[in-house]
Amino acid sequence: MKKILAVCGPTASGKTALAVECAKLLDGEIISCDALLVYRGLDIGTAKPSLAERQGIPHYMIDAVSPFEKFSVSDFERMAMPVLEDILARGKTPILCGGTGFYMNALLFPSSFGAVPASEEIRQKYERIERKKGREYLHGLLREADEASAEKLHFNDVKRVIRALEIYELTGRKKSDQNDGYTPRFPYLAVSFDFEREALYRRIEARVEEMFANGLVAEVEALLKSGVPYTAQCMQGIGYKEVVEGLKNGDSNSTTRDVIAKNTRNYAKRQLTFFKKLPVLYMITPQDPEAAAREVMRKYES
Repeated sequence: MKKILAVCGPTASGKTALAVECAKLLDGEIISCDALLVYRGLDIGTAKPSLAERQGIPHYMIDAVSPFEKFSVSDFERMAMPVLEDILARGKTPILCGGTGFYMNALLFPSSFGAVPASEEIRQKYERIERKKGREYLHGLLREADEASAEKLHFNDVKRVIRALEIYELTGRKKSDQNDGYTPRFPYLAVSFDFEREALYRRIEARVEEMFANGLVAEVEALLKSGVPYTAQCMQGIGYKEVVEGLKNGDSNSTTRDVIAKNTRNYAKRQLTFFKKLPVLYMITPQDPEAAAREVMRKYES
């Protein structure tokens, strides 16, 4: 079986360019693992790779969902796993690329839900709580009951959050005690650029500047004008929620830009922490994508 390559790491670290170069060397096809790239119409604020940047390499899970829809980790796994299996069946190399760790882990590692029977009554109770108080509040309840499971589950993955709460309520035992762990579905290698913190922050600042120069505010205004509500899940992503708030409050672009850069830096810290937990992670010295891809090949084939 082909070994899967996972190109991961923080935002603005050069994942896309590296994944494309690796795909050329490995006869690979790329599955995007990014919670915002799945949405159609969210292009500038997501730094969505253009067709030119994709260089003819097939990319999946980009522009897969309407901006009006909710989309969870479970939905991602349901849609992306058959794609991954098809790539393998055709003898090609699946390359996972993205910064949404929950999405990437959903493909790399199976998650057990245990043999605890379901309780429709308990599920409906937590579904009502989610509708009334929101998914972040629901996720907070799980954090109080089972912090380890909360660390593994994104608040958008409502079905699994509710299942973990259900297990705890029915048994008094944490779902995390089942020790799902990091048992991979397939052999894999994960790689990430090892940027110094300040160098990464400079790349983030440049990325945010470029987004504004390319028309991020106009993109958000067009989405709102098309009927996408500011409360939509896609509009909660970094870059979009800050522009929405800036438009509502009459803030200057420079103020909004500073807030986005700050929030992106904080997000990058969380991404670094998340991916460093991967058992098979190879850190690459920052270099041009072609040279980095050759370094990855040496590690991949060893």
